[in-house]
Amino acid sequence: MNVRSWITSDLPQLVSLMAQLGYPASEDVLRERFSRVTRHPDYELLVLEDDDMLLGCVGLFQAQAFEHDTTYVRIVAFVVNAKHRRQGIGRRLIRAAEDWAHARGATAVLLNSGNRPEREAAHHFYQSMGYSVTSTSYSKSLASS
Repeated sequence: MNVRSWITSDLPQLVSLMAQLGYPASEDVLRERFSRVTRHPDYELLVLEDDDMLLGCVGLFQAQAFEHDTTYVRIVAFVVNAKHRRQGIGRRLIRAAEDWAHARGATAVLLNSGNRPEREAAHHFYQSMGYSVTSTSYSKSLASS
């Protein structure tokens, strides 16, 4: 198993992973989106592959904190292929994300997870990886009705 940055030939498998995450999109849409996002040096999309099969991915960005003179990394997308869960893949991806953050001098890694009952297993996983519940998140759509 190997963790690496995404490449365009990963797109067909990333379509499936993003759909499992709840964000379905076509290969063309993902090509444009991921190319646009990861063009910025503070963004990364890491994939874990085994024998040319993507088993999961984690999308990251680094930002300057407003409240201190430090930076943090936020996990904005995280999914393990449903057929390969509970095999340590998520742990490897989270550790790779933390390594990426540490190498860039970030002092924390943050993530959000929905409060729906189906996310309960994910919450237990994050806590087992040393993450704490620290806030409540709010959002507001600015899309026109």
